[in-house]
Amino acid sequence: MKSPTAAAVPPVAGLWSHRWLRFALRRTGRLLASLWVLVTASFLMIHLVPGDPVRAALGPTAPAELVLAHKEELGLLDPLWQQYGDYLTRLLHGDLGVSITSRLPVGETIAQRLPATAELALAAFLLSMIVAVPVGVVMAVITRHGKGRRTELAFTGTNVVLGAIPDFLFGVGLVYLLAVQTNVFPVAGRDGLDSYVLPVLALAIGPAAVLSRIVRVEMLAVMEADYIRTARAKRLTPLRVHLMHALPNAVTATLTLGGLLLSSLVAGTVLVENVFAWPGLGSSIVSSIVSKDYPLVQGTVLVYGVGVLLINTVVDVALALLDPRSAIGES
Repeated sequence: MKSPTAAAVPPVAGLWSHRWLRFALRRTGRLLASLWVLVTASFLMIHLVPGDPVRAALGPTAPAELVLAHKEELGLLDPLWQQYGDYLTRLLHGDLGVSITSRLPVGETIAQRLPATAELALAAFLLSMIVAVPVGVVMAVITRHGKGRRTELAFTGTNVVLGAIPDFLFGVGLVYLLAVQTNVFPVAGRDGLDSYVLPVLALAIGPAAVLSRIVRVEMLAVMEADYIRTARAKRLTPLRVHLMHALPNAVTATLTLGGLLLSSLVAGTVLVENVFAWPGLGSSIVSSIVSKDYPLVQGTVLVYGVGVLLINTVVDVALALLDPRSAIGES
């Protein structure tokens, strides 16, 4: 017997129905509105910072003529509305401005460092999913109907503790245990596959703990559904019941949380990269804040925000394809 979710998926031709069109327009509108808010906030960032950002970046001893020249080059002497219009125009052409300290295009700096951050976040996300889904399924099976009470308490308590520890503390602990004390992995840097192990673990432990708990709860709920009882009545093997019938219908909430976790992993790379001296956007944004290089901070924050928005949009589309009732049917 097919699950309710699978039965509700429309044929491919239905993708072009008016309900799907409304869904696409609604999601596109939300994405564009969020992008506008993000772009406006990133523009105002350099204007709301107390003091003179150019003077702060060049130092108190910089000649006034040099400060004035940099302001004119950055367009900071123009009226605010004109600066905003110029900023939007440059963004449409892929121009994120010029770094005050390095004098290099911000887009060039970000393009050099973005792959390292993307690799780190994606590897941590995949590791979280690979660990969390099997662990959650197994814990749901062995603790169903109140069985394995001690195991359930140990699992829940461990997850709560692991989920509450910040990523950078995991990083510090892993460096001390597996790099400084045992010299198994390199302390810092991005040189070879072994250099990925500690930062990926630092990012993945907390999300894996949270996600496995959600998978267990969803699996427990699904295993009480009528179609699961029907599958058992057909004398299907437990493995087939759990993997072929229960797990696909528990994946919706898992995918939703997984998308949110991926967004948080992208943001969480900022501190972890600095713990491991990882040459990504996280270490770049911290160094640019210290040097008060606001164009670079502005561009990096914008890239982080766009990445999070795109991830959330992809998750919404994936959820709509997996369970149209939860997304397409909402309008």
